[in-house]
Amino acid sequence: MNQGIKLAFNLFKLRIGIVIAITALAGYAITPGHAPGWQVAVLVLAVLLSSASAGAFNQYYEFDLDRQMERTKKRPFVTGALVHHRGWLALILALTAVAVAAAWYAVNHWAALYTFLGAFFYAVVYTVWLKRRTWWNIVIGGLAGSFAVLAGAASVSPALSPEALILALVLFLWTPSHFWSLAIAYRGDYEKAGVPMLPMVKGDAWAAKAILANTVLLVAASLAPVLYRPGWIYFIFAVAGGAYFLKCNLRLVANPNRGSAMACFHASLLQLSLLLVGAMLDAAVRG
Repeated sequence: MNQGIKLAFNLFKLRIGIVIAITALAGYAITPGHAPGWQVAVLVLAVLLSSASAGAFNQYYEFDLDRQMERTKKRPFVTGALVHHRGWLALILALTAVAVAAAWYAVNHWAALYTFLGAFFYAVVYTVWLKRRTWWNIVIGGLAGSFAVLAGAASVSPALSPEALILALVLFLWTPSHFWSLAIAYRGDYEKAGVPMLPMVKGDAWAAKAILANTVLLVAASLAPVLYRPGWIYFIFAVAGGAYFLKCNLRLVANPNRGSAMACFHASLLQLSLLLVGAMLDAAVRG
């Protein structure tokens, strides 16, 4: 990969951004009705851009933490590949403004608001206000992904459907199980940096049980949309991903160590991927 592209990919956390953009597309797919293709495309790109700007701000603001953690010590501000200065804030704000304006122009003010709130909750609510203060950081910060779903749904109609609201709830519940698993695996990193993630505050065993309880709610919520519009394709994908995630959660409770925590972390990614793909395939089959 070209060095400049690699730096941009890392700085803007584009892996996460692409997932968030796909989440917005799933929010559109699961909502009854249709919107012009160009509007949906612009909205998805706007969500990607807003997520990228929030990811860059996260690395800018957490420069001091990233230097202390093994998992993040190769980020570009830490290595010196990019100079850490205030000019980045101007770029980040400009990218966010462009993303919100594009969503407003192409869709409506509701889509623009949700696009903005997704970036705001990750960059400000989670990164600035909560991460260093409370283990509730990732719970409340998890709303960032939910707003991407709502932005996608708003491209069809500002009046949010039950399916869209449920999928937004699913994203909200998914985030703690995902990040608490990672926090168990990298507990030493978070302890060194002084970040009060759940395993540090309550212990690995307690955190593993909390992850299981949260995932039970997550899987139940992920099946709820079938009461409305999504059909058998979504249902099969949701059951498969949810069952595997719960299986990994049970192993984590039985043996809360780094290996089982990473297995849970990867299972969360698979479960979300299956949900999003299932929602979009189901919509495509319905036409």
